[in-house]
Amino acid sequence: MRLLLFNLVTDADSVAQGFTTTWINALARRCEAIDVITMRAGRIAVADNVRVYSVGKERGYSEARRLLEFYRLLNRLLRQQTYDAAFAHMNTLFAILAAPLLRLRHIPLTLWYAHGAVSPRLRLAEKLADHCVSSSADGFRITSRKLTLIGQGIDTERFRPGDSVRPPAQPFTIISVSRLAPVKRIEDIIGAAGVLAKHDTPFQLRIYGDAAPEHAAYKQQLVQQAAALGLETQLMFCGSVAYDAIVPVYQHADVVVNASETGSLDKAVLEAMACGLPVVTANPAFRDVLSEDLLVPLGAPEQLAEHLRQIQALSPEQRAEMGTALREIVVRDHSLERLVNRLFEIFTSEGG
Repeated sequence: MRLLLFNLVTDADSVAQGFTTTWINALARRCEAIDVITMRAGRIAVADNVRVYSVGKERGYSEARRLLEFYRLLNRLLRQQTYDAAFAHMNTLFAILAAPLLRLRHIPLTLWYAHGAVSPRLRLAEKLADHCVSSSADGFRITSRKLTLIGQGIDTERFRPGDSVRPPAQPFTIISVSRLAPVKRIEDIIGAAGVLAKHDTPFQLRIYGDAAPEHAAYKQQLVQQAAALGLETQLMFCGSVAYDAIVPVYQHADVVVNASETGSLDKAVLEAMACGLPVVTANPAFRDVLSEDLLVPLGAPEQLAEHLRQIQALSPEQRAEMGTALREIVVRDHSLERLVNRLFEIFTSEGG
């Protein structure tokens, strides 16, 4: 199979999109060749049978120039190659722009979308695509006969429990891994830490992630909240961690906490589960994934703190047993291997 792939960011060092390089390489093992047209490129670390072409956002090209570059690249590739399928990953714009040319050449287009937002662009892309795929129903909130749910695509070989035993003297370590944005409700996590701090059991909260420029004021509010709660010794803002370096962060923690209201499956929660780490989340998208004792209502830091205390009270062996069960969920329903298999079933299905 020769595959044409549309991507937003192709950069192995990207915090949010580094995983797409892993996806591309997993698909490449099943393909003769893959050509990628990406909005932005960074460090390219793809298999030998993959070629990556950027429309130039990383070079500061204007929208008009990127549009021209997209069609220049697409027309050149379509003249030079014959593709069996096209796959647009979270790139509704490229799917819309490419669909007419792909249809003329009878190249079936599959759209991946996994987010709680429903935009006019998504509605149009759904109509133009031959197939749509998502990690969960909450990540694709359009009623569509084209939709297939294929899981989140977590690399369970990369994200796995660590081999070393954590030092018993290390304080109970809670981590949050997400961008610092209001929709992630980091203030609820800090509020829960404030509740925990009233008890005698030591803990530390490490918040991994950073704020986009438009959310700089929100980040400052979080810093001020932590100071007001007297959490200087228990809480650390650790900044962003590249995709290639995040696994030890999970492996050296006791629990991951997530208060997001995005309504779609947060990849970081599933990555933590794959590393055998207990999780507590307020994200309603996990109601069909996790048991009720790991779910809390949105905007309820007191309940979040109580759930964390319950996990803290478990023995290391009990937490490990919980983590093993959570990893099995990811391997069964959200592994990269399962996602690739499902995608190729769609790519090779009758009619594309």
